Amino acid sequence: PKVLEDIQAVNGELRETDYPISEGIANIFPSLMKDGMKYFEFTQNQSGEPIKADKPLNIGCVLSGGQASGGHNVIMGLFDMVKKIHPDSKLYGFLAGPHGVFTGNYMEITGDYMNLYRNMGGFDMIRSGRHKIEKPEQFAASLENCAKLDLDGLVVIGGDDSNTNACLLAEYFASKNAKTKVIGCPKTIDGDLKNEHIPVSFGFDTATKVYSEAIGNLCSDVISSKDYYHFVRLMGRSASHIALECALRT
Repeated sequence: PKVLEDIQAVNGELRETDYPISEGIANIFPSLMKDGMKYFEFTQNQSGEPIKADKPLNIGCVLSGGQASGGHNVIMGLFDMVKKIHPDSKLYGFLAGPHGVFTGNYMEITGDYMNLYRNMGGFDMIRSGRHKIEKPEQFAASLENCAKLDLDGLVVIGGDDSNTNACLLAEYFASKNAKTKVIGCPKTIDGDLKNEHIPVSFGFDTATKVYSEAIGNLCSDVISSKDYYHFVRLMGRSASHIALECALRT
């Protein structure tokens, strides 16, 4: 979309938040919290000059948790961005979830490979996994592998558990003065990451529309068989708003 072209970040600034960080949470992330929580605002580049980098960027990405349509497009956006600001930039995908980060299982995402998945739903491009990075040796190995690739950033595309894990990884990297910055991209079909900063996460919108279309078709079909009850069971565990959203839509 034109509105998302040439996006630039305004310098981060400290400001008050409606979500104060509790002392207990702050103590878990001393390296991230030592300068307070900075907020970055993204605006459209008004200069008319294309945004370029002086040197190539090396970025890693990983899909984490359950699948959700839109994951490929996040990777597509990363690929297009790094290549746009410097043609020699590289995007690496860690394979099969966070397990790939600490085992060093990765691939470079090329233009030809990226084109196979452009605007294609799914979460299979680099595959996902439900592993957590939680043991000391796993944190150390993750840092070692990111350093070997000289990564400027690691983007974790996942839900609430995955973003919590990303915070812990970011804290570890910051405590070691690592070059690699960790970025969490919120993904969930459950709709349980909604707040003032995340109006809707990708995954939820697609899942509820697809489910609602199927339920709507079923509703039309069962009008002809009024002697039977039909039950539709939707996934989502206790955190999910999928059933409610689909009920409202149908």
